[in-house]
Amino acid sequence: MRTYTNPGSEQWDAISCRPVLSTHGLDRLIAAIFTKVENENDEALIALTRKFDGVKLKTLVLSKYRVRRLADQVPAKLRKAIDVAFNNIQAFHVAQIPDLEKETVRIASGVLCWRENRPIERVGLYVPGGNAPLVSTVLMLGVPAQIAGCNELVICTPPQKNGNVTPAICYAALKVGATKLITLGGAQAIAAMSVGTKTVPKVDKIFGPGNQYVTAAKHYAVKYGVATDMPAGPSEVLVLADKTASPQFVAADLLSQAEHGADSQVVLVSTDEEVLKLVKQELTMQLKTMPRSAIAKAALAHSFAVYFDDMPTALRFVNTYAPEHLILNIKNPNGAIAAVKNAGSVFLGNYSPESAGDYASGTNHTLPTNGWSKSYGGVSLDSFVKKITFQSLSRSGLKSLAPTIVELAESEGLSAHAEAVRIRLK
Repeated sequence: MRTYTNPGSEQWDAISCRPVLSTHGLDRLIAAIFTKVENENDEALIALTRKFDGVKLKTLVLSKYRVRRLADQVPAKLRKAIDVAFNNIQAFHVAQIPDLEKETVRIASGVLCWRENRPIERVGLYVPGGNAPLVSTVLMLGVPAQIAGCNELVICTPPQKNGNVTPAICYAALKVGATKLITLGGAQAIAAMSVGTKTVPKVDKIFGPGNQYVTAAKHYAVKYGVATDMPAGPSEVLVLADKTASPQFVAADLLSQAEHGADSQVVLVSTDEEVLKLVKQELTMQLKTMPRSAIAKAALAHSFAVYFDDMPTALRFVNTYAPEHLILNIKNPNGAIAAVKNAGSVFLGNYSPESAGDYASGTNHTLPTNGWSKSYGGVSLDSFVKKITFQSLSRSGLKSLAPTIVELAESEGLSAHAEAVRIRLK
């Protein structure tokens, strides 16, 4: 990890740049994939899966019988872990239901306005499965969709070499009430859910993280009238550590994100030079026994550490970087909460590892990356509903608003708008 010492604020944007894999021709490739799926339907999906994943699919959808048979293979210990995580995620998101309750506002006598929530009817949940099948993502996306009352939950996840899906993902899919489990990954999965084929339904909104190809495909899906949750690309974490931090804990947190993929980024910001030195030593030690050390080393090669003399400056840099995950490994993390302006999810203190949020604390792990936490929040129950406004005016209520409506309509040259009010009051 390269190290910066008290960099000036004019350098912060450049320092905060994320690693980018070669994207030469990426836009053309994504457009070509969408066009191929649109023109060739399921045959295109089978061909693209053979090309990109090296898997020759006989069918795109796992039958309910097959899903249940695979789910039955999940060991009891893993089944229990999924159940506990499911319950915790459900509890956190059920608590958000009051945020969706209807509130009627009496604007004036005879003028009532309110909002009502409706679930998005058909949602597409993308579950990555390249480096590691992410059963946790099934729960993070499926649980709030289930609570919101979405009618159809279409899950797309890359197939294994035998064309199946891992038993744990099948078990989690059953728990969240998935209506279809489709063996598709990458940009072709996003294209299928955006275009719609004989087998894969066109969805109203696509959720889920992925690599740069998946992220680019989600951007392209908008051309087909399909909404997406947020820009959610390669994973990242920023650990803010002072002299009270445990170098062992900090190194472990950095490596837990570095193992996601070569394009992940981990950042250490500290107000103590000794901590920086000790964390780097710990990284070297822990890498020796880490199964995915090659991936982690690739991520560390474009990751960095920053030293600042004081905590307020360090926190300002944190907000400039705007991390997906932020760990406040400092003496008084609660005292720093108000200073955090940009972050996807925040972990407070020595015993709040980012892994807890990834799996079982209950918060959602589908979060904005690449600085997008400046303008996006993570997935929540609210992500799976749309809000419809209603208004009810009596004749007297309309009469009281008429002068305002007519004046504004006439000022915009929209006389028919004004007449729609006048004609009711004649």
